[in-house]
Amino acid sequence: MDNSDYYLLQHQPDHHLHHLNFLNQQQIITTMMNHHHNKGSLETTAPMVLVIMGVSGSGKTTIGELLAKTMDFGFLDADDFHPVANIEKMSKGIPLNEEDRIPWLETLRDTLRTKINQISSSSNGTYDDVDDDKKRKAVLCCSALQKKYREILRTADPNYKPGSYVPGRVKFIYLETPIEVLLNRVNKRAAEGKHFMPASLLQSQLDLLQIDNEHEKDITVVDGTLPPQFIVNDIRSLIL
Repeated sequence: MDNSDYYLLQHQPDHHLHHLNFLNQQQIITTMMNHHHNKGSLETTAPMVLVIMGVSGSGKTTIGELLAKTMDFGFLDADDFHPVANIEKMSKGIPLNEEDRIPWLETLRDTLRTKINQISSSSNGTYDDVDDDKKRKAVLCCSALQKKYREILRTADPNYKPGSYVPGRVKFIYLETPIEVLLNRVNKRAAEGKHFMPASLLQSQLDLLQIDNEHEKDITVVDGTLPPQFIVNDIRSLIL
């Protein structure tokens, strides 16, 4: 492991580390070691889609837009793909059910698959706008709270074998953020009229959140309380 693999630990004060509930420090180091060990084989599985995931208020849009701009990737916000019925439901403080979520996630998957296929076609010389490959790569902001939801998004990669959890061309970054910070952000956003989802739905999202650290090796956890540019730097040093 070289010095760059310790970037996340070196740039976080001790009081930030206790927020990493799903990965302790040793697990983070192990993840970094695995990432470093596999760098030589990443050429065939280089991410074409980076999914910034987490509950409402974790900073997905802020980080996603900055990361996309920094990397010259396209930017997609999953909220823009919700049908009107979903938005109306959430605006009233009613959590979405599976019948609401699954079609929405499948629409996102199909959108991402189109982008991945376009890049694959251009690399084979069968697509005209080869210079636009970066723009066809994408950063997607999406809650993606459960393993089965992320599995739908993984299948945007036509080479991904469902249930294998082998890191492919869709990778996830989880912005882990303590509940007191989430509440402050969501309440402030709601008061300013900047989002349709009320703070009352935050707990339902936290209850739904599920991370399988043992099998989902394509999820990178970062501290969502850090300044945005720090977070983007961490993502780039750990993923790319």
